[in-house]
Amino acid sequence: MALAFLNQSRSFDAVRNAVRFVGHDGMFQVLFFIKVGALAKSDASLQRTEPSETRWLSSFDALRNSIQDVAHKAHSYRRRAFYTLTAADFR
Repeated sequence: MALAFLNQSRSFDAVRNAVRFVGHDGMFQVLFFIKVGALAKSDASLQRTEPSETRWLSSFDALRNSIQDVAHKAHSYRRRAFYTLTAADFR
């Protein structure tokens, strides 16, 4: 089955310094983490100010489509239970 993002929820994981979101491949849940460095690379306003959890989540929301595209690409290469997306994944 194809990867789908049925649940639009996301949360900030302070330990991983990343935003967590979930995809589904059939009946399997696939966890994704996007490091804050990847969000800062794509959002110039985060580079100029002191970011907060709220700003990271807002940035994720604004970039959701491109983030999910990269998540699809990562999942198509190799099926895993979780992925950590970094700035290098966004070219």
